Amino acid sequence: MTIPDVQGLGRVLAPSVPAPQSVPAPPSVAAPLSVPAPPAATATPPGAFSPEAARQDVPVLHRTVNGHPLVWLDNAATTQKPRQVIEALAGYYGTANSNIHRGAHTMAREATDLYEAGRAAVASFLGAEGPETIAFVRGTTEAINLVAQSWGRANLGPGDDILVPVLEHHSDIVPWQLIAKETRARVVPVPLDGTGQIDRAAYADLLSYRTRLVAISHASNVLGTVPPVKEMAALAHRYDAKVLVDGAQAVAHLPVDVQDLGADFYAFSGHKLFAPTGIGALYARPEVMAAMKPWQGGGNMIESVSFDRTTFAPPPHLLEAGTGHISGVVGLLAALDWLTSFDRDAVVSYENALMAYAEQAMAGVPGLSLIGAAAERIAVLTFTLAGHEPAAVADWLDRDGIAVRSGHHCAQPALAHYGLESAARASLSLYNTSEEVDRLVASLRALQRTS
Repeated sequence: MTIPDVQGLGRVLAPSVPAPQSVPAPPSVAAPLSVPAPPAATATPPGAFSPEAARQDVPVLHRTVNGHPLVWLDNAATTQKPRQVIEALAGYYGTANSNIHRGAHTMAREATDLYEAGRAAVASFLGAEGPETIAFVRGTTEAINLVAQSWGRANLGPGDDILVPVLEHHSDIVPWQLIAKETRARVVPVPLDGTGQIDRAAYADLLSYRTRLVAISHASNVLGTVPPVKEMAALAHRYDAKVLVDGAQAVAHLPVDVQDLGADFYAFSGHKLFAPTGIGALYARPEVMAAMKPWQGGGNMIESVSFDRTTFAPPPHLLEAGTGHISGVVGLLAALDWLTSFDRDAVVSYENALMAYAEQAMAGVPGLSLIGAAAERIAVLTFTLAGHEPAAVADWLDRDGIAVRSGHHCAQPALAHYGLESAARASLSLYNTSEEVDRLVASLRALQRTS
């Protein structure tokens, strides 16, 4: 199949996007930082990476908020979109909008080609065996619910265990509670150690032949912890347990190879990967995918329907009832094309250096405590500030044009591990800079001076 030119499609009827404006210099930090800023290249050869090049592609990063240049540090909630994604969406709706799979006309074929090109791109991005292992969903939450309702209902029963680490997002806890109640299985929490990493000894002790599933994040949205997924999957497989990996926070930061990880299922959301909201993907290992049952009924997932008998389409279409988020897949395809145009190892190195810079800089703010200290982490910095509620911290930063998240981050068990109900969170991405970190620190210092 010839993969359509998404970027060419986007240029046909794309809206004009304002040229990025230069960002004014950030305010000086009260106490000079002795931390060397992460290196930033001034030129970006094809296939290389620089944060400046990434920033040039993202229009919203060049707006102001409350009279200040925007500093977007809420990437764990959602990432901002490059112009290539915006243009691809406009181009699709302006030139190729059609339903897919069932039409004989030209635009139906074009839309179908784009949709299936997106499936192939996701499979390649995840290191999957092929496109037939990828089902499109609205996001990670729907993917996990799909597995719970399709695989879980068919394979879980009384006395079975579902192991779920304490660091998980609510969307990787609640679906298992619901299906466990229905099937009389039980959800078993896996504790954390003092650093916020999964307690490996406790995990090994909890595994048994009652264990049917281990549900684990590839990276935590509140602690940044990157668990030893490959090692944990190998241990689970010794007991014939399946392993579901929540990749929502990992895919924008880490190269992923689902086969190397040993994942039976892998889920992610497009909006955390520079793509539109409302689109995501579920990977299932071929033999697992082949055995899955429908979880929703309707069009697009059938071969034939009569009142006597319905025959279903093969997976993954079996799991995609109704009209899918076609434009979302087009946007996801463009986002993957954009992200993979950079040297991924260079991106990882840059983000790690930026996180180290931010950790040391923030540690100098009086009364600030960072939460989580696992050795392997993505660039998520969750913190409390003495004398200030997290919501008040976020509100103060917003006045300076700095966007962070506050609250329980849909990870209440993880925060409870530290005796907390809420915290503030600054989450970094490849387009953030040390100057933005300096602005964050300067604003936090200014808040403390008001106390």
